[in-house]
Amino acid sequence: MTSAFQASYSPLPYFPRACQRPPVRRPSVSFSSSRTCQSPARFMSIRVNAAASTTSDGSVLRDGIAEFYDESSGLWEDIWGDHMHHGFYDPDSNVSGSDNRSAQIRMIEESLRFAGISDDPAKRPKTIVDVGCGIGGSSRYLARKYGAKCRGITLSPVQAGRANVLAEAEGLADRVSFQVADALKQPFPDGQFDLVWSMESGEHMPDKAKFVNELVRVAAPGGKIIIVTWCHRDLLPSEESLQPWEKKLLNRICNAYYLPEWCSTADYVKLLQSLSLQDIKAADWSQHVAPFWPAVIRSALTWKGFTSLLRSGLKTIKGALVMPVMIEGYKKGVIKFAVITCQKPE
Repeated sequence: MTSAFQASYSPLPYFPRACQRPPVRRPSVSFSSSRTCQSPARFMSIRVNAAASTTSDGSVLRDGIAEFYDESSGLWEDIWGDHMHHGFYDPDSNVSGSDNRSAQIRMIEESLRFAGISDDPAKRPKTIVDVGCGIGGSSRYLARKYGAKCRGITLSPVQAGRANVLAEAEGLADRVSFQVADALKQPFPDGQFDLVWSMESGEHMPDKAKFVNELVRVAAPGGKIIIVTWCHRDLLPSEESLQPWEKKLLNRICNAYYLPEWCSTADYVKLLQSLSLQDIKAADWSQHVAPFWPAVIRSALTWKGFTSLLRSGLKTIKGALVMPVMIEGYKKGVIKFAVITCQKPE
């Protein structure tokens, strides 16, 4: 099979309660330079405020991500359930509150369809890794759908603990398990999984090249890789970087959600091509996720949502205040919701 990148994107086109961890002062995260990711080998670095300290292994960012989700995951689960990701909507339909959770299931199904994952019992995945698993919603869904064994990893001890509790409650503990681990140093041997699943975790990765290499490393020969992630728009041939106002907008999101530097869909495709992967496909699903953030804001404005938010902690409140910026980013075309899939050679 040959690699193929769909240059013209398809016109169809996170939450038990937070544990008590010692308070750690967190720096804000911002871009490391004026250039966006241009090369597959380029290290996606972060810059922190001079007043704060960090380490060369990125522990400040990792701790920030873990504590953000430790704090916010209980709130998300209370309001939205166990799927901590965007929903997939019909852009022309009126969205009702009851449709949001169904839309999250559609996001899983549409991602599987786009990647060409077979429902044939002889061909469907038997081993799956969920990289950035949240509280395990995708893992449990995929385990039931395919009768597969699934391993999930997250930086958040609260998420891993809650995910295991839910797996036990749903009778899946023999097939699904979760642990705290770094996606850039996955605790799995080479070639273990038929399906490598990353649903909205790539945006947290400070080294996109290392992230992609780890996804490929743990994939079995012939295995499929699905990356669903936030990206910035592709640069024009005449551009060296995003515009200053675009970087400023993205920085506001980075500071709230503990994100390192963003990259584009084209950057991901270049990384996959550099590793000689097969059947590389990408699409822009921004139109299909457009109703999601307004729906999250509406849920936060209910009495249950508002009171739960106030109890959840400062990090979660800070994240809530940035939700309108996400909407602005999508409307102005700076943020793209990308699905990228490929297959590891046999």
